[in-house]
Amino acid sequence: MARKIGSRYTAHQILGRGSAGTVWLGEGPDGPVAIKLLREDLASDQELVGRFVQERSALLGLDHPHVVAVRDLVVDGNDLALVMDLVRGTDLRTRLDRERRLAPEAAVAIVADVADALALAHRAGVVHRDVKPENVLLDMEGPLGPGGSHPALLTDFGVAKLIDTPGRAGAPAGARTRIIGTPDYLAPEIVEGLPPRAAVDIYALATVLYELLAGFTPFGGGHPGAVLRRHVTETVVPLPGIPDELWQLVVQCLAKAPASRLRASELSVRLRELLPLLAGMPPLDVDEPDDLEDREPEYEEVPAADGPVRRRGAVPLVPGSGSGADSNRDTHTSMRVPGPDELAGGALGTARVPRPAGAPRPGSARHRAETVRKRRIALGASAVVLVAAAALGTWAATSDSDTPPQDTQRSATP
Repeated sequence: MARKIGSRYTAHQILGRGSAGTVWLGEGPDGPVAIKLLREDLASDQELVGRFVQERSALLGLDHPHVVAVRDLVVDGNDLALVMDLVRGTDLRTRLDRERRLAPEAAVAIVADVADALALAHRAGVVHRDVKPENVLLDMEGPLGPGGSHPALLTDFGVAKLIDTPGRAGAPAGARTRIIGTPDYLAPEIVEGLPPRAAVDIYALATVLYELLAGFTPFGGGHPGAVLRRHVTETVVPLPGIPDELWQLVVQCLAKAPASRLRASELSVRLRELLPLLAGMPPLDVDEPDDLEDREPEYEEVPAADGPVRRRGAVPLVPGSGSGADSNRDTHTSMRVPGPDELAGGALGTARVPRPAGAPRPGSARHRAETVRKRRIALGASAVVLVAAAALGTWAATSDSDTPPQDTQRSATP
């Protein structure tokens, strides 16, 4: 059913749902548009509405081929909506779900497009703060790029910044007691409670690049609190088969120290310089780390009222943000900033090591069978050695009894 959004726009059908609202296919004075309608509980927050109005000029000023442009901001009764360009295509998460991982050339081309978008935003003083595959749209009507990649556009600028404000959940003014974001992509400085700067977007984008190459994020898996701790305490290990030049770029942008990371404009240039090196390379042949597949969940799963399972442990951005399981990769979570004792994990550790493709998982039936087979081979080899040693001893004793004393004495001489 169509619904009016302000006096100029009409929303016709739902294109998708997110943690902060619903995206509709709409119509405006200049043709089709996408309308992001924020949830009513957000729209009724007058402080939040005021911040959106204050940020209107910054949101409208981001005009770039790789940015989903915001055309208008609508505040009308209980409606708070961002009117955006309509992109004919899909998001990067959908493509990842379908293909699991991308060829390095296509992955790098997509990330370079997003880096271009971030460079523009950072020059304008805007930090995205929620770079992840769900917020990267692929224009299926655009020209194909390196590796057959479609043009990538970054969307949802400003939403995380406007919603994540100290004091909104009752905290004292100036106190930062909670983290709002997507745990897999959060930079260490955010986990430690520092204010987010442009470098947090670079860290998140490098995480996306790693995920496009490997099929999983470097520090994800398990309870969101464990994910946050890994960002601070663990270092990432190389992916098998990745060119060293590309890997060094990923490592630099995943540095724990924000000042060590590249700027967005530098990252874009470096990535595009690597494209000829990556031409024709197939997707990496690696499996997910063992503990990512086998780890027992550190949250409790309980039936939700409407049927699907709800996970306790990943807290929605705002109460009432929907039902069903909240994935820590595609849903904003609001978590308390961990204390130093919670983040301390002893010496700096190493992140989970990807298994070579086809290697058995520890604990699996195949792994146990391999272990038993290797033990049998080892025991068999030991038995052969013992038998050979016994035979040698018998031969030596026999030889000694038949050999003249002078020969024995000669053989004992060094």
